Amino acid sequence: MDMRTPPHPKMKLVLIGNGMAGVRTLEELLKIAPDLYDITVFGSEPHPNYNRILLSPVLAGEQTLDEIVLNDWSWYSDNQIVLHTGWTVTEVDRVQRQVHARNAQGEVMTAAYDRLVIATGSNPFILPVPGNDLQGVLAYRDIADTQAMIDAATQFKHAVVIGGGLLGLEAANGLMKRGMQVTVVHGSNWLMERQLDAVSGQLLQQSLETRGLQFRMNAQTAALIGNEQGRVSKVEFKDGSHVPADLVVMAVGIRPNTQLAQSMGLHVDRGIVVSDTLQTVTDPRIYAVGECAAHRGIAYGLVAPLFEQGKVLANHLAEFGIGRYTGSLTSTKLKVTGIDLFSAGNFLGDDTTEEIVMSDPAGGIYKKLVIQGDKLVGACLYGDTVDGSWYFKLLRDGRSVADIRDKLMFGESNMGDVGHQGHNKAAAMQDADEVCGCNGVTKGAICKSIKDKGLFTLEEVRKHTKASASCGSCTGLVEQILMFTAGGDYSATPKTKAMCGCTEHGHQAVRDAIVHNKLLTIGSVFKAMDWRTPNGCASCRPAVNYYLISSWPKEAQDDPQSRYINERSHANIQKDGTYSVIPRMWAGETTAAELRRIADVVDKYKIPTVKVTGGQRIDLLGVKKEDLVNVWKDIGMPSGHAYAKALRTVKTCVGSEWCRMGTQDSTQMGKDLEKAMWRMYAPHKVKFAVSGCPRNCAEAGIKDVGIIGVDSGWEMYVGGNGGIKTEVAHFFTKLKTAEEVLEYTGAFMQLYRQEGWYLERTVHYINRVGLDYVKKKILDDAALRQALWAKLQAALEGEPDPWFDLQDAKVDTRQFAPIVTA
Repeated sequence: MDMRTPPHPKMKLVLIGNGMAGVRTLEELLKIAPDLYDITVFGSEPHPNYNRILLSPVLAGEQTLDEIVLNDWSWYSDNQIVLHTGWTVTEVDRVQRQVHARNAQGEVMTAAYDRLVIATGSNPFILPVPGNDLQGVLAYRDIADTQAMIDAATQFKHAVVIGGGLLGLEAANGLMKRGMQVTVVHGSNWLMERQLDAVSGQLLQQSLETRGLQFRMNAQTAALIGNEQGRVSKVEFKDGSHVPADLVVMAVGIRPNTQLAQSMGLHVDRGIVVSDTLQTVTDPRIYAVGECAAHRGIAYGLVAPLFEQGKVLANHLAEFGIGRYTGSLTSTKLKVTGIDLFSAGNFLGDDTTEEIVMSDPAGGIYKKLVIQGDKLVGACLYGDTVDGSWYFKLLRDGRSVADIRDKLMFGESNMGDVGHQGHNKAAAMQDADEVCGCNGVTKGAICKSIKDKGLFTLEEVRKHTKASASCGSCTGLVEQILMFTAGGDYSATPKTKAMCGCTEHGHQAVRDAIVHNKLLTIGSVFKAMDWRTPNGCASCRPAVNYYLISSWPKEAQDDPQSRYINERSHANIQKDGTYSVIPRMWAGETTAAELRRIADVVDKYKIPTVKVTGGQRIDLLGVKKEDLVNVWKDIGMPSGHAYAKALRTVKTCVGSEWCRMGTQDSTQMGKDLEKAMWRMYAPHKVKFAVSGCPRNCAEAGIKDVGIIGVDSGWEMYVGGNGGIKTEVAHFFTKLKTAEEVLEYTGAFMQLYRQEGWYLERTVHYINRVGLDYVKKKILDDAALRQALWAKLQAALEGEPDPWFDLQDAKVDTRQFAPIVTA
């Protein structure tokens, strides 16, 4: 008979809210008491935990949603956490200790708890003005808001952002980068008045105006006016003026989300009132953390205090009984659209303080230090924030600055007499000095992780220490520490980053396996590399398919069903389900016969819109899918591949053939380049341009390959990008003949085809491997250059035109059959 005592059942912990503060609490709890609770998490959004602070780079097109996820789906399962996304807790029975939730389909769920953590965050404040419920009026709080703004930018022109704080300015910047005309409406005299004084706020406004943003300061919104379709069309002000608006984003502040707490009978005053242990004062089994909590009368909205709360709360949930949260002294170190800002303490000053000010408007630098007695009590920095953390340490420690007052303005690196030496901020720091204020990570902790775990990249440091993983303002400092500690390429994309959730392998590992093992089918790759999902997913299948056909042209099996819909249909699908057809015009040159055929096709198939593109081509918009094959046949022109990860266009000016300024025949050079490489698939879309003289009318400086005619021949530029984030191409080399232009361009493209990761533009490929690396391969090694060019030519020889050689191009014509409905 087994007389052993049965194991004590785990307590049940329920977390309401899947945001940064609540999940950070779980992370800290799992470190110190991983087996104490069965944990259940309810999140209203259909996503795992992500970094809300980084929504602005997503809006601006600088990061993707996948890149801002903090804890992916596997983290929850690995830690035996039950996660319910898309479920909103509607009621809590404190007597029965049960949580009741509902999803969008109306289904209900109940979960029991022994301890309950409320981390419901905050709600955006919506101005109570007429029209605030019109279509096109948004807050800016979560992924859904961000996606709605991205979608609106593809359809509409005018945006108005109400609120000139950090969030409003980041929203305005992102929408401007998406191509919208943006007006920021602010009710105060200067921007970000809670973080900046009048001088720095006005400097910020001037800088943003030069970038294209417009401002209405001291403006009071009276109403939002809609059009006949029920969408907002303009913003009216109390003085009677107005501005056009197809999209209105309200970024005027947040309020703690306490609705659930109030329905539970918890004490609410500026937030859910909590003690120093983060317990609600009403019910000791229930805790609150983050923006929804009010501690000693303060509801914090910055990351660092919320993470400090999470650490204390985890300590008490682990039943250690030590640790108290006594409040936070906060500082603000921000990067608004590329401009560094820092403020802390009493940066405005008063009658009892004095100020030390340095102002260089032309250089974009402004510093103000506020001193009371012999202590630093406030700081406001604009443009140069490298010493922000040092000023904050002086302010927090209450250290007398009387002995360093004459050097205080010049920063920590000039304090040689107090133990700070050299110009390298990272090297001068002590191990106990804090690097990441959001996560409370010291220099010593970062260095120890780098050495003990062999960390090599910034992403690895973020993963293991959390340093720079939140607001990102300390990224530069972490990079310095990594550089002198590991000696590594701290900015490199981690080579171990998985392609997707189907595998732990990264892009390079998959490429290498295909080449070394001569894998020729997607199935053989999945089998050889132990893919977790037998059939892959929509992310990995197109990438693997490209790696196969680019590594083993004419041998690997191309799988059309592993391409995106545009490449399967060989035309661009539009938002209404019709297609866009862009025939190829060599270097933008056409003939009367081609134009007549296009006109006849437009009439015959009742195509509603004909548009000249920025790439000097003609776009037929609104083609029905069942008409595509006949449209291609009747046009009789080659595929423009405007839908593909391939060479799209070669833009040219008229060059020396016609222009009195031209030094070289750019049109013929463009034709030669396009005809040599027009069927070339690549990791991403590719665009060329050829200008006949340095006046550069073809805009060669923002193309993947730009060729500019000069008296002695040609100049070649690589890695430009005219997309959401414009990148100027790098000067690559000077060439004398058209044959050299073809060879060098072909060699560069083949190198990119072989080594670029799928969906990686040439600019990002060059940034990853280094321009010097590319030059060494192409410029310094003639044999390799010629071999690369020959390899590209061999791969493209006989490549079928998908518009005419349907069978050879494996075009499934069944997809074009009209849908018959009863």
